[in-house]
Amino acid sequence: MQQHELQFHIQCGPGDVGRYCILPGDPGRSEKIAAYFDNPVKIQSNREYTTYTGTLLGEKVSVCSTGIGGPSAVIAMEELHNLGADTFIRVGTCGGIALKVKSDDVVIATGAVRMEGASREYAPIEFPAVSDYEVQEALVAAAKELGKPWHAGVVQCKDSFYGQHDPKRMPVSYELLQKWEAWKRLGVLASEMESAALFCCAAALGVRCGSCFHVIWNQEREAAGLDQAESHDLSAAIEVGIEGLKKLIIADREKEN
Repeated sequence: MQQHELQFHIQCGPGDVGRYCILPGDPGRSEKIAAYFDNPVKIQSNREYTTYTGTLLGEKVSVCSTGIGGPSAVIAMEELHNLGADTFIRVGTCGGIALKVKSDDVVIATGAVRMEGASREYAPIEFPAVSDYEVQEALVAAAKELGKPWHAGVVQCKDSFYGQHDPKRMPVSYELLQKWEAWKRLGVLASEMESAALFCCAAALGVRCGSCFHVIWNQEREAAGLDQAESHDLSAAIEVGIEGLKKLIIADREKEN
């Protein structure tokens, strides 16, 4: 592939991003996350990729949106890694599956069900999509210290939003419905669209990646007649991501000294 000074999709170049990167899906969330940085600067906005860079604890950090789904998310990770990034936290949204998972809770992924396609171009299906332990540990510690309601466990990743929310009309409804029942029985916490691909891409690149999510709603709680309200306030998940990143920065400095 022809070499470019700027990365092909994110349109960032050498020196534009930090070693530590937060990956939201929605480009509109990049600015909200960057507001937690010291001295944030908008670097670039191209397609679904909006990038800001600033500092946390004096360390250069960035946020780059990825759009929806695994293919665009791993493009961002690949290109940010080309520029020197080696630690990633996805901060996004999810829908609850387990009945204990409520709107406004924070879910931290320990692993992801690979019911999507992008991860298969990085690893055979037998390879598990798992979060980096250091990132996972930092996110859990941050959630505890901030006093946020949180859960840590496996999430499910899919490629079709409407395959989840309207499975009965799909020609493969028999598969979608049966597998959804399996995820419930296996204690899968929530459903989202990017982590499986990001975890496998990170493994292939030899970098660290973890994920935390804001729970918008839980369709299983709704079906069971339990209290259920739709929430779009991501502030808790963002704060967990930011504090988790600070913990990683501190831990990395201690390891280097």
